Order: sequence, then C-alpha cells, then structure tokens
Amino acid sequence: MIPMLVWLGLLILFAVGEAVSVGLTSIWFAVGALAALICALLGGQLWLQITLFIILSILCLLAVRPLAKKCLNTQVQPTNADRLIGQQARVIEAVDNIQGVGAVLVGGITWSARSQDGQPIPAGQLVQILRIEGAKVYVQPVPRQAAASAPQASGQP
Repeated sequence: MIPMLVWLGLLILFAVGEAVSVGLTSIWFAVGALAALICALLGGQLWLQITLFIILSILCLLAVRPLAKKCLNTQVQPTNADRLIGQQARVIEAVDNIQGVGAVLVGGITWSARSQDGQPIPAGQLVQILRIEGAKVYVQPVPRQAAASAPQASGQP
C-alpha cells in the first residue's frame, strides 16, 4: 500500500512540475512513476517497480527529448525594437548627452536618442542605431562616404 502511495505522489509531483515549467523537464519521470504505480497495483515487487521507474524514465528521455526539441521553436525572434539595431536613422533633434536631449526618426517613429561616444550630433545627420536601452536608442554618426554610397530611394543605380 505504501509503495502505491509513494508512486502516486511522485506521479503527481512530476506532472505538476511539468505543468509549471512547460519545458519538458520532468514528464519523463512522470511516465516512469506511472509505470511503477501500475506495477505496484498489480502486485509487483518493489525492486521491479524501481527498475521500471528508472528504465522507462531513461528510455522516454532518450527517445522523446530529441524529437521534441526538433518540434519546439527554440529560435529567438527579434522584437520590433530589436529590429532597429543596425539600421540607419535621421537625427531630427540634435543629440547632446550632457543636456539630455536628442531624437531620431526611424521607420516613421521618433525615438529619444543618445550618442554612443558622448559627442554631440547635429540635426539632419545620418546615424546608425547601436543599441536600445528602455525608450532610448544609442547611435553613432554614419561616415559621409557610407551615407553617400547608401542606395537612394529614387531607383537610380
């Protein structure tokens, strides 16, 4: 009677742990505990229950985990803000870190901006977005040669 309660308790514990984590961390042990519980209900010896628990847990882990990892989407997709990193923007309000002012326009949206190296950047300058912290983008000026060689929207080569 006691082994049945132990296996039932372990089954519930592992099932709840899996439901909380949702990361395929303890489902293998829940399957093993279920097999051991069934063995206990059928009158199996304690050594057989423990053996079933260990073997089925390991088999489930080895067989299903690689398959499940292929099906799960583990790729990190950038958010809308993350997509701005590396893009160029136009300074619409002079950037001055000392005064705490500055804004850039990128993708039709105005962002508060700060200079990466602390140097002031005049309005109208083309900048590259290096990182985002909160609602501020940190930028650096794009060299004149790179800005001049950037593709134009007019469609001319």
